Amino acid sequence: MYNNKSFLAIIPARGGSKRLPRKNILDLNGKPLIAYSIEAGLKSNYIDKVIVSSDDTEILNISKDFGADIIKRPDILASDTATSFDAIKHTIENSNRYDYIVLLQSTSPLRTSINIDKSIELLNEKDADAIISVCEMDHSPLWSNILDKTLSMKGFLKDEVLNKRSQDLEKYYRLNGAIYICRTDKLLEEKSFFLKENSFGFIMDRESSVDIDERIDFKIAQLLLKERDE
Repeated sequence: MYNNKSFLAIIPARGGSKRLPRKNILDLNGKPLIAYSIEAGLKSNYIDKVIVSSDDTEILNISKDFGADIIKRPDILASDTATSFDAIKHTIENSNRYDYIVLLQSTSPLRTSINIDKSIELLNEKDADAIISVCEMDHSPLWSNILDKTLSMKGFLKDEVLNKRSQDLEKYYRLNGAIYICRTDKLLEEKSFFLKENSFGFIMDRESSVDIDERIDFKIAQLLLKERDE
């Protein structure tokens, strides 16, 4: 609870994962990957409840062991065609009503309870309907372009970018997948955390923004978490 508003954290976690099989419960420095998101949600000063939604019994049992409430998701909502919103809507419909939904993806193990609390404080400060976490891009997109079949570099960079140092270019930010917050009624109305209006970005550092999608992401997270514990 914050400023008389209630917050429900939802962690969607399917059993299937093509790029990194069973990634939600892979051992990451002594704990299942999903445990980091559960613990961050539970340690938050403002989150009222943490619910893991999954079609997978093993994931649900592990999540319960780490203190989360659990909701069994129908198989139809865990298919490749099902959206994250489908799973979130199912959780909302099968739990008590909360003013705000906080989506914590299990693939962001370096996101902390401090990150969560500061994003909720920003929500209040901005009187926002939605907050979405971002981080600065590793490399400016102004240094990138598409290549055709000839691999020609002609016109690859715009004239205004040529001969500029990277530090002289504008900063660009990307979604980092760590935190999504939205007013429950707005979320159900627009079926997305990306509201048309009154939505703001919460800037996180790149280290806390590691999003595990492939094996290399997992290895980076292992190294960074080990450094945190030392």
